[in-house]
Amino acid sequence: MKIVIVGTGYVGLVTGACFSEVGIDVTCVDIDENKIEKLKKGIIPIYEPGLEKMVQRNMEKGRLHFSAILSESLEGAQVVFGAVGTPPDEDGSADLKYVLDVAREIGTHMNDYVLIVTKSTVPVGTAEKVRAVIKDTLDKRGANIEFDVASNPEFLKEGAAVEDFLKPDRIVVGVDSDRARKLMERLYKPFTMNGHPIIFMDVVSAEMTKYAANAMLATKISFMNDMANLSEIVGADINMVRKGIGSDRRIGKYFIYPGTGYGGSCFPKDVKALINTAREFGYEMSVLQAVEDVNELQKSVLFRKAQKYFDNDLKGKTFAVWGLSFKPQTDDMREAPSLVIIDNLVSAGANVKAYDPVAMNEAQRIIGDKVAYATDQYDALQDVDGLFLITEWPEFKFPNFVRVRDLMRNRVVFDGRNVYDAGEMKELGFDYFGIGTGNKAG
Repeated sequence: MKIVIVGTGYVGLVTGACFSEVGIDVTCVDIDENKIEKLKKGIIPIYEPGLEKMVQRNMEKGRLHFSAILSESLEGAQVVFGAVGTPPDEDGSADLKYVLDVAREIGTHMNDYVLIVTKSTVPVGTAEKVRAVIKDTLDKRGANIEFDVASNPEFLKEGAAVEDFLKPDRIVVGVDSDRARKLMERLYKPFTMNGHPIIFMDVVSAEMTKYAANAMLATKISFMNDMANLSEIVGADINMVRKGIGSDRRIGKYFIYPGTGYGGSCFPKDVKALINTAREFGYEMSVLQAVEDVNELQKSVLFRKAQKYFDNDLKGKTFAVWGLSFKPQTDDMREAPSLVIIDNLVSAGANVKAYDPVAMNEAQRIIGDKVAYATDQYDALQDVDGLFLITEWPEFKFPNFVRVRDLMRNRVVFDGRNVYDAGEMKELGFDYFGIGTGNKAG
């Protein structure tokens, strides 16, 4: 079976590599010729555990190919996945330019039946727009070629994407023809044979499922951050509250950890897009609007704690920032809380020394010379007035606290992930501020 993946970003590259891993012939296409040339050499543009070796292995076995020319790749392909970006417009809606450009090019060059599958996260109704563009393009050619359009949203966690794809909780597929369904059943047979469920539904419902899933997870995060802030005010410990509610099977223990807000490429964009979609249909998503508002406020919560601790005078002080990516096991800094915290500190006249195990190059690209970049986590602590822990990378969880204490000029820690124990930190001689732990300093 031969398939084509258009777009070699995070979703497209993981999808292509994992399909090739189960024996499918895959060609990944991208208009960025420089990226394609690097991929042909086994150099991947993102950090994702296990992905680079998988790409190299399947290239060597002749199952994974890369091309900058879609028209040449379509020959013999039964399924074409669209995995291009859908960046937010100014109003928060998803920009479908690249999605529709791909549809137009497919319509221009296809010569036989093909199933076009939307893998990008797109608003409800996108499949019909894709269908209309392809049909219009075929009509202009005077070509009467059958095709189908399907939706197959991705549910990959950055940092665990390969595992998520190979061992999915569920595979959601939206189709409107038996032919399309049979093709998708065949394509995913290596996964369903291993017991991973595939859920077929109509195309519109599949499109909605992706947004609903991310919106629900974002809601849980903002709810817990709201509860953490209230717990801090009344003197409760959100860590205890979390354990108390997480034991309820109706709530569950996942995504109920308070912190500095969600970031990344999915939650912020998808929440905004769903709010915008609702408005287009005359409906206000009041809960999701609150989710977004709480999240934006939460990104500054540690900065507000620092302001209070230092009597609103941060000018000339130096702070270490541990963790720059929006979550561990990725170099993705899109919408990362670290960016907001660093901007706040610099605007207040403070100096910042930053360190991340993986995202340093990405940080330099985004932040530039506004901060100093440390060579390791301890280098970042030399003579600083405080430490901000933003991303809970494993190496930050059990540092040498005696060394940390000796390096710092002022021993205060602002823990954005509640990694450390407040009592132990006090015994070690630190002033410690977590999120929602009953500490009145924030």
